Amino acid sequence: MKQIIQLKVNGQEYEVRVEPWKTLVDVIREDLGLTGTKEACSTGECGACTVLVNGKPTNSCLVLAVEAQHKDILTIEGLSQGGKLNQLQEAFIKYGAIQCGFCTPGMLLTTKALLDRNPQPTELEIKEGISGNLCRCTGYVKIIEAISAVVKNRL
Repeated sequence: MKQIIQLKVNGQEYEVRVEPWKTLVDVIREDLGLTGTKEACSTGECGACTVLVNGKPTNSCLVLAVEAQHKDILTIEGLSQGGKLNQLQEAFIKYGAIQCGFCTPGMLLTTKALLDRNPQPTELEIKEGISGNLCRCTGYVKIIEAISAVVKNRL
């Protein structure tokens, strides 16, 4: 039986009618049409579906949509403002940290949360911070370079 839930995604309130077993990633993609969030493993191992829930990186494939009510959810679509890319997005482009792009939304949101907690992480802290996000294309070197560049610009 479907139920009506309220979600706050990227600052916008949504009222959605969902089955109680539907995951947050499915509601974000299918019901809200925000397809930037990707689902890859469906088991919480890869981080592709990462969104920020109340500022914390969350594998949206493991969260039921009904559990996300009354929480602030940020997807990749909410990272840019007024059509202007966030500095992390710009750095990922500049440093070639994007290849296929499948892991990129989750990686960017995880990095945003890391930098919100620790604006000047060391390289080791960056590596630890993104360790829950798997990338099969880049080998992480370019991703770490991009994040480090943003950190240096904040000094």
